[in-house]
Amino acid sequence: MKVLGPVQLEVDGVPVRLTPLTVRLLVRLVAAGGEAVPVRQLRRDVWGLADEPRHLDQRNRNEVQKRVLELRRALAPGALGQDSAGTAVLRTEQQVTVQGPETAYRLVLRPEELDSARFTAIVNDALLAPPATAAHRLSEALSLVRGRPLAEVNGEGFAVPFVRRLTALQDAARRELVRVQTDLGRPELALPVAELITHEHPDDVEAARTLDALRAELRARHGAELLRHRVPLEGQRADVVLVRGDLFEQTDCNLVIGFSDTFDTETAEDLVISRESLQSQLVDRLFAGKRRLLDDRLRAGLRSVKSVGTETVRAKPLGRRVRYPVGTTVVVPVEGRRVFATAYSRLGNDLVARSNHADLRLSLENLWASVAVNGLFKPVAVPLIGSGLARVTDLDRGQLAALIVDSFIEACRRYPALTPELRIVILPQELARTDLAPVERRFEDLVLGLRAAD
Repeated sequence: MKVLGPVQLEVDGVPVRLTPLTVRLLVRLVAAGGEAVPVRQLRRDVWGLADEPRHLDQRNRNEVQKRVLELRRALAPGALGQDSAGTAVLRTEQQVTVQGPETAYRLVLRPEELDSARFTAIVNDALLAPPATAAHRLSEALSLVRGRPLAEVNGEGFAVPFVRRLTALQDAARRELVRVQTDLGRPELALPVAELITHEHPDDVEAARTLDALRAELRARHGAELLRHRVPLEGQRADVVLVRGDLFEQTDCNLVIGFSDTFDTETAEDLVISRESLQSQLVDRLFAGKRRLLDDRLRAGLRSVKSVGTETVRAKPLGRRVRYPVGTTVVVPVEGRRVFATAYSRLGNDLVARSNHADLRLSLENLWASVAVNGLFKPVAVPLIGSGLARVTDLDRGQLAALIVDSFIEACRRYPALTPELRIVILPQELARTDLAPVERRFEDLVLGLRAAD
């Protein structure tokens, strides 16, 4: 039987329809908490009738008996009709009063037959349990609540103690669930419960303080994180994350560094490569300024790649002269992780790097293919490729981020175990000029497309 919300009698799991007065009688007996209720009291509470002398109220007593009979017929077909000893659940008793003997009715239900009793037992057990068990049990108990207990008689005197007791227990369960979820390091699960408490108790200062603390903890947890989405593909557990920060501080990740088709690293006087570029920072921060060491590893990786041409000294007096296909990706091992050096631009003989949408997409496709084979299933940190000196002129910064995400999602379809996380790193000073709405729209469109396909 369900009373934690609109009253619903079920027999063998099937809802039983009762007339409104019989429902009210059932609710009154439930509110008695297993105590017998005299007929005279039932007439007052259920029918709103004043007491009358015995010789005048036979018709009223008949009405009570009629509703009792309807209720017994509803209970009789299933498990609620009798207890394990074969005794009727709705029992008739005789009480001795100053007016003489009086008939009374008692509803006797096992805890598992009444949702409020199950709720009470589960909560009382959970309040003494260790945090993980308590969280599970309290969530189970609160899932039984579908609204205000005994909603059909809300505010009536006979229901007030029953409703007050269950409401107080529900409130205690919610507050304890907030506490244990917080203790378990799950503020995101505690938050909706804390919000519900403050909604129902707007003047509760302590509840408001708890809610503020949870929100602050969740904001702090994001740290530099700007956006996070799970790739919504079956069998995939990869996340796409945008963070504000420094690419080289992502020490738990493989790194992606964009290069030109000549894989130049020379930074002298900023003529070929700028000292502010990621290629230059790669030399200084991961190779301790030893440019030749990086060059050796790049050359080793390029030995298996067929070049597409070689410039003359006259045509290109500075920098390297051997050109490789745009999209070439070289895997550079560095202290247990990988740097993926990917050529997405062409360095002109005027030493200006140029790229476009098609070049960048091709390089990203080849990058993910290499990550699938050589990435060690580590997170991959990517800068906003195409936003620097080798600018992709036909895309703005937000569109570049969306293109990186789009190519990654497509790669996830081809390579189920690509990487657990794609982390796009945006410099703090560049964030104000980067519209992240295209990335959000990409995920919205993908989810809508999947729903439409279903």
